[in-house]
Amino acid sequence: MAGHGVVALAVLAAYCLLLQLPAASRGQQLQVGFYNTSCPNAETLVRQAVTNAFANDSGIAAGLIRLHFHDCFVRGCDASVLLTSPNNTAERDAAPNNPSLRGFQVIDAAKAAVESACPRTVSCADIVAFAARDSVNLTGNVSYQVPSGRRDGNVSIDQDALNNLPQPTFTAAQLVASFANKSLTAEEMVILSGAHTVGRSFCTSFLARIWNNTTPIVDTGLSTAYATLLRALCPSNANSSTPTTTAIDPSTPATLDNNYYKLLPLNLGLFFSDNQLRAIATRIPSAASFAANETLWRQRFAAAMVKMGNIEVLTGSQGQVRLNCSVVNNGSSSGAGTAAYHYSGSTVSIDEIASS
Repeated sequence: MAGHGVVALAVLAAYCLLLQLPAASRGQQLQVGFYNTSCPNAETLVRQAVTNAFANDSGIAAGLIRLHFHDCFVRGCDASVLLTSPNNTAERDAAPNNPSLRGFQVIDAAKAAVESACPRTVSCADIVAFAARDSVNLTGNVSYQVPSGRRDGNVSIDQDALNNLPQPTFTAAQLVASFANKSLTAEEMVILSGAHTVGRSFCTSFLARIWNNTTPIVDTGLSTAYATLLRALCPSNANSSTPTTTAIDPSTPATLDNNYYKLLPLNLGLFFSDNQLRAIATRIPSAASFAANETLWRQRFAAAMVKMGNIEVLTGSQGQVRLNCSVVNNGSSSGAGTAAYHYSGSTVSIDEIASS
């Protein structure tokens, strides 16, 4: 019995020692307030950077929400979307991201501020998640807490973005499967699609709905008047270099609200994938529920954003905390296969980041 008591005390002592270790050392799950001790002003500094950018360009909020989504769906929420490649083969160079993805400079500004206050502590992946949350709050007055403790990945390949990001041409079945691959339900797909209530789109994302070469298309899921308006905006020869954009939600383009769901039954969903939510309405009637109840959608949206932010995260000793969000720390791989390379320059100094 005495031997059992010694063993029990040893186990208890080991458990107490484990609890005393920094969360990053134990790190298996994200937690709210992860930086409360190591960098207590981290979230405030990120919020200030986002607020400053929003004051100059309110559209940046939609860009930051989308940046988080496009990061999490490719290799998990590891800030791999921020990495650059010397041969333009990183995620941000892929067609779904280039030239439409934006907000990189806001993340860089937030990272500089955080590095100045707490060097080598806050990951770029967490900054992206914080910035998306702050953008949701600025555009929709929706607040939620972001569990943090993510680490940054060191691999970014354009083909991964092509293979994992849901496309505006996806059918309902493809959308459901794409979200299921990331452990998100069909209803959560409908919920997160509501982010289309803010932001703008380039012509190429919906061109196939309005043109067949030079011939106008009759898309029964698209209002005739709306299609005419879009054709006047986007010529049939528009391509990825065409700078023209249009609001995804033509009624309240700068406000995160439930108007997106109200537009769908009016055939005013901009993307083919938007209209596909109606194709699963009998099985997943959420879109109609959200159109009728904005409070319900806001609550579900906040919860879905938190769940999305947990996709395939790196924690503990996995990954790294980048000093510069666009390059891996010195000596770390930032690609694989033909896209692999090592950052050959010296590690970026804290002073260089703070002054950039």
